[in-house]
Amino acid sequence: MAVLDRRARTRGRTADSITIQTRHQGSVGRWLVAPAFIYAVLVTQIPFILTLYYSTFRKNLLRPERTAFVGLENYRRTIFEDPVFRDALVNTLIFTIATVFISLVLGLCFAELVNHRFPGRGIVRTMLITPFLVMPVASALGWKNMMLDPVFGIIDWLLVELSPGSLDWHPVWLAELPRESIIMILVWRWAPFMMLILLAGMQSIDEEVREAARVDGATPIQEFASITMPHLYRFMQLGALLGAVYVVQEVDAIFMTTQGGPGTLTTNLPYYVYETAIRGSQLGRGAAIGVVVVALTIVAMTGLFRVLDRMLRGFYD
Repeated sequence: MAVLDRRARTRGRTADSITIQTRHQGSVGRWLVAPAFIYAVLVTQIPFILTLYYSTFRKNLLRPERTAFVGLENYRRTIFEDPVFRDALVNTLIFTIATVFISLVLGLCFAELVNHRFPGRGIVRTMLITPFLVMPVASALGWKNMMLDPVFGIIDWLLVELSPGSLDWHPVWLAELPRESIIMILVWRWAPFMMLILLAGMQSIDEEVREAARVDGATPIQEFASITMPHLYRFMQLGALLGAVYVVQEVDAIFMTTQGGPGTLTTNLPYYVYETAIRGSQLGRGAAIGVVVVALTIVAMTGLFRVLDRMLRGFYD
C-alpha cells in the first residue's frame, strides 16, 4: 500500500508540474504573439474604425470648412441613388466570377501538364509561374502597349496573320472590348496562382494509389476523373476563395489601361472608391463606399464558398 501511495503521489506531482509547465508555455506563447497581434490591430482595425468615422461626415478635402456630420446619408446616396455604384458592383461581379473560373480551368490544365515528367519540365514550370511574379502595374502596361495595341499589338498581328483572307477582324481591344481585355489581363496573372495550388494538391496524391489504378487497367482520363479530381476538391475550394478575395481588390490593371472607361464599363468597386475619395476629394462618400464594399465582399465570399461547395460536392458525388 505504501508503494502504491508513493506512486500515486509521484504521478500527482508529475501531473501538476506538467500543468504548470503548459500554463507557462501558453503565457510565453501569448507574449511572443502579442507584438504581431498589436501590429495587425494598428494597421487594419484602427484604419477601418477611422473609415467608419469619416463615412458619417460630408467631408470634401478641397472645402474643409464645409465638413458636417450627416449620419447615414452617404450610405443612402451610395446604395439607392448612385448609378455608378451599381455599374461598379456589376463590373466587379463580372470580373471576379469570370477571372476565377477561367483561371481555375487554365490552372488545372497547367498543373496537370507540369505534374508529369517530360524533357524541359522545369523550364516550362518556371515560364508558367512567371506571370504571377511580375509586378501588376508592369504587367498591365505590357498588355496595354505590347499585346493589345491596335497598331503594334501582338494579338492583333496574330489575328491578321492567322485568320483567313476574308476575315479582317482586329479590334481596338481597350475601346471595343474593354471588359474582355481586363479579364484577359487578370487571367494571365492569376492562372499561375491557381496552378500552384492545384499542383501542390496533385503532388500530395499517394503514388501507390495511381499505380493501383493503372494496374487495374484505368486509362489516363479515368485516372484523372476518379483519383485526381476528387482529391483536388479542397484545393479548388481554396483557390477559388483566395482568388475571389484577391481579384475583388484588383485596381492596377484598370488604372493603367482603361481608367474605368469607356464610360463606366470597367469601373469596379475599388477603382470607384479611388475615384471618389482621391480624384473627387470626397472623403466621406469614399469612406462610405469603402465600408459598403467590405460588407458586400464578406457576404459575396460567404455565398460563393457555399455555392462552390455544393457544386463540387455534386460533381464528385
